[in-house]
Amino acid sequence: MQLDNLIEKFQEKDNAAFETLYNMYAENICGVINVIVKDTERSQEICQDVFVKIWEKSDQYDTSKGRFFTWILNIARNAAIDEVRSKTHKNQKKNLPVDSLVDIYENGEDLNGRMDTIGLHSLLKGLKEKCILLIDMLYFKGYTQKEAAKELDTPVGTIKTRIRSCISNIRKNMA
Repeated sequence: MQLDNLIEKFQEKDNAAFETLYNMYAENICGVINVIVKDTERSQEICQDVFVKIWEKSDQYDTSKGRFFTWILNIARNAAIDEVRSKTHKNQKKNLPVDSLVDIYENGEDLNGRMDTIGLHSLLKGLKEKCILLIDMLYFKGYTQKEAAKELDTPVGTIKTRIRSCISNIRKNMA
């Protein structure tokens, strides 16, 4: 079944279409959420919530505004960032045992190590280091533009301009 037909059936609340889309995308969506949340169990819960949300709001997907996967990815990313910014999450991270800090340090990853797992390596090829850093901060670490500007000691307007330029370059790489 073609993706467009599958999405159409999904929007008509077809359970089989939903199940097929879930099987197609859940692993990647959970992976992206886990990159931000850094808690596999919580990431899977958020992933389930994301799929419930897209089921409930399936009529809001508009093909003219972008690909279906991108729509789900944006919802998932926002949900993960909301989780990271929540008081509950922050309090849990304050109470990490020392052993887990050692594990975090020993298993530390940067964006370059994660790109292959979510299929972005080819899209980011040829981008400047500043672009990769900004994408990592804003899309994978959950920074706001204001927080990234403060961290990089750069005006917010410059951050906004750079990220627009970076995304434009990624779109060119997709073509």
